[in-house]
Amino acid sequence: MHAVVVLSWAVLPITGGEAVADAVADADLALPVAAAVFLWAWWGATLLALLVPRTVSLTLARIGVPAAPVAIAGAVAATGDVGIPTAVGLTASVVATAVVLTAPIGHRFANGSAYGAEARYPLRPPIGLLLGPLPLTWLVVTAGVAAGPLLLAGGVWWAAVVATVVGWPAAWFATRTAHQLARRWLVLVPAGLVVHDPLAMADSLLATRTNLVHVRPAPVDSEAFDLTMGATGLALEVTLVEPQTILTQADRRSAGGSLAATRKVAAVLVMPSRPGAVLRSVAERRLPIA
Repeated sequence: MHAVVVLSWAVLPITGGEAVADAVADADLALPVAAAVFLWAWWGATLLALLVPRTVSLTLARIGVPAAPVAIAGAVAATGDVGIPTAVGLTASVVATAVVLTAPIGHRFANGSAYGAEARYPLRPPIGLLLGPLPLTWLVVTAGVAAGPLLLAGGVWWAAVVATVVGWPAAWFATRTAHQLARRWLVLVPAGLVVHDPLAMADSLLATRTNLVHVRPAPVDSEAFDLTMGATGLALEVTLVEPQTILTQADRRSAGGSLAATRKVAAVLVMPSRPGAVLRSVAERRLPIA
């Protein structure tokens, strides 16, 4: 799947590039040049992110790739001309977007930053974020980065200054916020497993081999503490021999930021994007499984 998204992205200058260029061809010289420079930089940076699987590059790819179908569709709407190359480019951009958002791609990129014998399994994003905040974050990043330079090239100086001063810091903050989603993992390590979720917990939960009762698909009536944050799918239940202390972000906020707002848990629910792969890896590593 990684090869599919890389190839789909690589052909875009040949296919969809002409439509985007035609959309700004009638503007003053500065705008087409600025648009060309910006688009080539965006395409090149995104291609580099796709070619170097890392946690950071996953965030950049998932911001940069979905902008392609939007840009090409906007160019088609502006020109009203849909040739075969443009249709191919639009299709390739949609394919690249669909693939880059899949669980296998997230797994590959997360493990590009893994250490030694650990295996990282990304956790599903909360459904509440997918329905509103994430699309809004993506819009803030893309518009915040692009608006200033393009307005400057169009000769709208005051708007360019405002867009740059406001947009670039907003884009940086939004990117850092979105990157937290790429850092949510269930990690299998030689010593046991780790739940690393900076959105749900202030610190990671380490369950050593000797303190694990089992890892299993969560039953409907599970009483384990829920760390899924409202994600949908198959949850896994991690049950401990001895309860452990955790500090959730929700408890920390309720206590006014106090680090003492901890709770003890005997079992937790997590929701990996690939629960079957997790259970197979748990069995291969001879961790207790039910």
